[in-house]
Amino acid sequence: MTGLLRRLFGGGVPPELEGALERDEHVVATAGLRGGGSLFATSYGLWVPGRDGPRRVGWHLVSKVTWGNGQLELVEAQETGTAGEAVLLTDLRPARYALERPNKLPDVVHARVNGSIRSRHRQELPGGGAWFVQRRIPGRDGVVLQVRADAGVDEQAVRRVAAEVATKIRQALDE
Repeated sequence: MTGLLRRLFGGGVPPELEGALERDEHVVATAGLRGGGSLFATSYGLWVPGRDGPRRVGWHLVSKVTWGNGQLELVEAQETGTAGEAVLLTDLRPARYALERPNKLPDVVHARVNGSIRSRHRQELPGGGAWFVQRRIPGRDGVVLQVRADAGVDEQAVRRVAAEVATKIRQALDE
């Protein structure tokens, strides 16, 4: 009965996430997966099934998410280094999750990912381009500059431009 009441009225921590959430983190949407398991959207990120139990993908590390044909496709970014105060990212392979019933999960994920973005700009560089995105990280003050370069872009050019942009942003904030 308690599980039914939790599903109907919300509240409480799902058993899968007991002891895993941050003190001020709360679940805002849940969707069961076909074949078992669940996805949980929290104030800090999207909890996905992992090898050793659920793991959180922070909203600031979701590069892209799409919803269609009963599947949520997630492209997660991995922090691969820094350039000055900028964080360099590389996208991982897309992961697909077949949802039994989406409930409000796709809408919540979309809103949270977009809500983490403060600004974005595409810059062409030698060998391709890069996205420069300022994002808010749940549980932290301020924003972080993230740089996600296309495959084949000159890495030194990315690092140089990212460091320059981060410095300009810091100087603008200090004025």
